[in-house]
Amino acid sequence: MKKIPYLDIQQHLKEWHHIVLPLFFIIAAVLLILFLVIRTGEKPVVYDWDPESPARVGLLNAGNDAVFDPAFAVPSPIEMVLAPTVDHFDSPVGSRLGALTYNAQPFLTDRHLGDDFNGIGGWNSDLGDPVYAVADGYVLSAGWPGDGWGNVITLLHEIEDGPQIQTFYAHLDTMTVPVGKQVRRGDKIGTIGNANGNYLAHLHFELRTSPSLDVGGGYADEKLGRLSGELALKKWRSRNDDQLVPAPVGTPIEPGAFQLDVDDGEGTPSN
Repeated sequence: MKKIPYLDIQQHLKEWHHIVLPLFFIIAAVLLILFLVIRTGEKPVVYDWDPESPARVGLLNAGNDAVFDPAFAVPSPIEMVLAPTVDHFDSPVGSRLGALTYNAQPFLTDRHLGDDFNGIGGWNSDLGDPVYAVADGYVLSAGWPGDGWGNVITLLHEIEDGPQIQTFYAHLDTMTVPVGKQVRRGDKIGTIGNANGNYLAHLHFELRTSPSLDVGGGYADEKLGRLSGELALKKWRSRNDDQLVPAPVGTPIEPGAFQLDVDDGEGTPSN
């Protein structure tokens, strides 16, 4: 059967492809040029944002209505690469086993998200004592995020054959490491403080599995990606607890009589 030319669908599509499609692009280009010309004549939008707030939220300019959520601030890929791989952990205060310290408020006690390490003398007896990096790490942050926190340092670590974690050291009196520095396990990173007198001196220590850089709050109804710092450090020591001198063994020594010579005022000592 002979095809009727004006009903040939293939011929109509071929004509549309060669005529209509180029015409569409020409019209679109003209409209785009007109749009750009009109926009250049408009008054530019000026955003009145706080200079201390982030200049961008994702890929959007931070305008008046933009809300920055620090929970979405995460380490950069470069920072993640610079985090050293670790397999040994030690206490951040006292000796390697935390001697001469105690945990005044353990993890999740009264919704507490960290562990409060204090000197055994209590009160402000440990004010100014050194604080150590619990493991090799990369200094993600070091600063004063708020009066309730005082000076805070956050280190980034990569667990051998595991995820990256952060260790968080708060209420510091002084900080001795800059952001971007790699530290070794046992390096002094600061000293125990009291957040400018807001608390009795102690170290608020957290161990975080979440990648956020948000300081957050010290209390919550959920763990919010935190682990028990005291238990995790003990588990991840990866070696025997033999760093302290063991208690002596054998027959106890009998105590001798205690004598004290006292001058009676006439130059004659008496017992």
